[in-house]
Amino acid sequence: MQEDIERRSFAVSVTATKLTGRALAKALQAVMHKLQKGQPPPTGRQTVKELMGHGVNTNTIPLDGNTRLFDRVARKWNVDYSFHKTGPKKYLLVFKAGQADAITQCLAEYTKRAMRKDRRPSVLKRMGRATEEINRRKPREREHTREGPHDR
Repeated sequence: MQEDIERRSFAVSVTATKLTGRALAKALQAVMHKLQKGQPPPTGRQTVKELMGHGVNTNTIPLDGNTRLFDRVARKWNVDYSFHKTGPKKYLLVFKAGQADAITQCLAEYTKRAMRKDRRPSVLKRMGRATEEINRRKPREREHTREGPHDR
């Protein structure tokens, strides 16, 4: 709790000959103005509400499948987007209209990676095949020799 409070707190210094309530209120207004003005708009994956709050036109594309893989690719292309779930494993990709070219490239890379991932078997399947192959091989016979007592 204490760490959370320290992380969210900040220091304000005011230089005044006489610190009145009016001077303190003016200083706090200036701090609030700086805080509200200084925040850049969010980028990358966001909620639909945040994306619509940017005040730009948006487009949508239906997307089926792995959203995590799309997140990885989208971070590389630095696009602003959001997912709206329409069904099980069915999403509507919402993005800024001005970033249509970047989204097109991003989707091309996403489909390429998704197709490559489908072709490659999982690690568990490969391990299962390897153990089956080892079990099919003829087991080696080991010689067991018993040593006699050692002379000292």
